[in-house]
Amino acid sequence: MAVGLFLARSLNQGTETALPRGPGLGHGVSLETAAAWDISIPPDGHNLPNGNGTAADGEKFYRAKCINCHGKKGRGLTAEELVGGVGGLTGDYPEKTVGSYWPYATTLFDYIRRAMPQEAPLSLSPDEVYSLCAYLLHLNGVIAEADEINAETLPAVQMPNRDGFVPINEMTH
Repeated sequence: MAVGLFLARSLNQGTETALPRGPGLGHGVSLETAAAWDISIPPDGHNLPNGNGTAADGEKFYRAKCINCHGKKGRGLTAEELVGGVGGLTGDYPEKTVGSYWPYATTLFDYIRRAMPQEAPLSLSPDEVYSLCAYLLHLNGVIAEADEINAETLPAVQMPNRDGFVPINEMTH
């Protein structure tokens, strides 16, 4: 009986006590403002901005903004390696580079634009991002040096590991 009274009192008390609203930080935003923050790029390239780039231009931007962390030609130093590792996903220490692991070239654009350079994310122009994508895709042997990358050509790039992932809606338990 004591347990029953305790539970009844606990249930009653829960309905009488309101939770605090929180610390009052931040403020609401309009739908327009929230929409402007949606810069995600899916595999089909929807939402890619206008612009273009080549590997030659990308190499210039890479030397200016990326080499200090990612090393010459995307190999080494303090950040993840970006080049090489094709066929190296099955070992104890798989090399998850742009050319060996990433299934879609559009993911490369999305990541570079939103997160690089590390000290100034969202600071690169669309042309700089397309050029860096072209350079890294070229270094990984995915595209030719003269290929132009833009909103139309980037989603069409066939990455070596494109079929290496199982879509979540196809997974079974």
